This record gives sequence, structure tokens and C-alpha cells, in this order.
Amino acid sequence: MTLSRYLVALGYGTRKEAERIVRQRRVTTLAGAVLRDADVYAHDDVFVDGTPLDAPPGSVILLHKPMGYVCSLNDRPPMIYELLPANYPKRTPVMASIGRLDADTSGLLLITDDGPLNHLLASPKSHVPKRYAMTLAEPVRGDEADLLASGTLLLKGENAPLLPAVFTATGERSAEVTISEGRYHQVRRMMAAIGNHVHALQRVSIGPLALGELTVGQWRLLGAGEIHTLRAAALECKALAKSAKS
Repeated sequence: MTLSRYLVALGYGTRKEAERIVRQRRVTTLAGAVLRDADVYAHDDVFVDGTPLDAPPGSVILLHKPMGYVCSLNDRPPMIYELLPANYPKRTPVMASIGRLDADTSGLLLITDDGPLNHLLASPKSHVPKRYAMTLAEPVRGDEADLLASGTLLLKGENAPLLPAVFTATGERSAEVTISEGRYHQVRRMMAAIGNHVHALQRVSIGPLALGELTVGQWRLLGAGEIHTLRAAALECKALAKSAKS
């Protein structure tokens, strides 16, 4: 791939704009050598206007999504892409969230341009566990864990029962729940189904990944080892779910 085409893929502009950036001698190596469009290059040794390139294709972002932000490029702001570098929404393939968190939910959100990984993690067949912390409207009664672990709970308007979920009380009106599905507004609806309501909801982990020390609105790139572990966990969960059905 020519250098200008690579810049287009990373969101640095249209093809004409990227060609102009190269022609204006604004693309260099770390050592300062000017790169031409047909030159051989390595991602980590390419700089535009003295700044390293954004993350390479296939990257995964872990974002601590704030309340109020939407996971879309075609919605009213504020959008999660406003929290990322300006080039990211213009990348090809697009940097898309893996699943979504609604505007009223905060916490861990993964964003990637790796289509197969996105499909693997977002697929209903993957069953990657997702853990949420929540503040409830009513005090915890004590029967929630059994009700959610039963595998018989039905959501309003649905015919298939929920898969078992793990509920742990963390306070009088606070709890954590781990689910392995991704139905529409699932946590809020399942708590309503057992007689409570969620006032605040935060996703704190997906599979082996957790928010850790990441503050609200901040993000980081996953390392290659983390991506490998995440993919392996998703494949294992998918295989276990398939085995359980057979």
C-alpha cells in the first residue's frame, strides 16, 4: 500500500489530501528523512508533521465511557468519538464500538476497526461475561441471586428465558451483576422483572478486561497480548456455550 493510501486508511484525509501531505514533505521517519509515496515504511517509524501516526489497523481501544455519550457516528452529540483523536472517526474500516452502552450507562467500552474481532465479541453466540455495578432504587431483598441464577427469568415481551446471571450485593442499595448475553437494556429490564429499578449503571469488565485505574472519559490502547487474551476468551466462551447446547 502506498504511503498516501495508508494515511487515508488511518483517517488523515481524502486521497487528494493525503497525497498533498506527502508531496509537501510533511511525512518523515524518526530520523527526519522525508518519505515519498512509493517508499517502503514501517508504521512505528512514520511521523506526520513531527507526530507519530495514530494506532495501526487492527487496534482496540478501551474507553471509560461517561454518562450521556452515545455510541454512534450518526447521532446527536455528545458522541464517544469526541473523546478520541480527530482522525479516528474518519478511519477505513471505521473504528466501531463492540456492542453499545446506552447514553445512561457509563463504563468499559471497546472500540476497534478489526471487523472479525468485533463480530466475535458482539455475537449472541459468544457469551463473553460482562460485569456491571449498579445503584438500585429499592434495598436489596436477598432473593435476587437465586432469581437471576435460575435461568428461568423472562423479560417483558420475550419468550426465551435469560441465561443464568451472577448477582452480588455490595451495599443496601448497590450490587454487581455478571451476564453472558447482550439483550436490549438487559440489566435494567432484568432488575425491573424482579421488582427493582436501576438508578445508575456502570460496566466494569468484559471477559478478562477491567476498567482498572482508567478515569471517566479516558482511554487507552490494548496491547497485543491483551487482544490475544480477549480473542481467546471469546472463542473459549463460544465453544463452551456450543458444547452446553449439544
